Amino acid sequence: MAHLLTGIRLGLALPLAAAFARPDWLAAGLVAALLAAAIASDWLDGVVARRRGTASAGGQLFDHATDCVFVTAGLTGAALAGGVPLALPVLVAVAFGQYAADSYWLHRERRLRMSTIGRWNGIGYFVPLVVLAAARIEVVPGQAAVLEPLARASAYVLAASTIVSIVDRATAAHRARRR
Repeated sequence: MAHLLTGIRLGLALPLAAAFARPDWLAAGLVAALLAAAIASDWLDGVVARRRGTASAGGQLFDHATDCVFVTAGLTGAALAGGVPLALPVLVAVAFGQYAADSYWLHRERRLRMSTIGRWNGIGYFVPLVVLAAARIEVVPGQAAVLEPLARASAYVLAASTIVSIVDRATAAHRARRR
């Protein structure tokens, strides 16, 4: 069941990326609903796995890889439309690649080695997408003029924190050896 929930998010990655790249492709309310479904699946898949006793290193990898694909695709679509800098989805992909390589090959662990910065970044990567989706739903006249710059600003903050995370992970082994 948990893998099915993760699979739903994976299946939503390309349609939502296209919707962020071409704002006229899907209705704003539908984009918001699909994004909400993806976020709910991200929250629920872990809950379901833990409650059913099916949580595993492979499930964690599937969940985190799906998160990476989903936010990288969505942020790439948003970047193509000019909503966020293209550097952010590139950095997300680099950070995830480093996360996996560091966990499995450098430290020879059998599961992903999480970090606090990486965890908060992983949550934060959804923020520009949520803000951009909200900007498209005209509840208050002129809200897009406020929300779109907010999405861009949050993307720059996330790009900076992702660089910090990449450097932190890259230097962690060296710091540990010096102790």
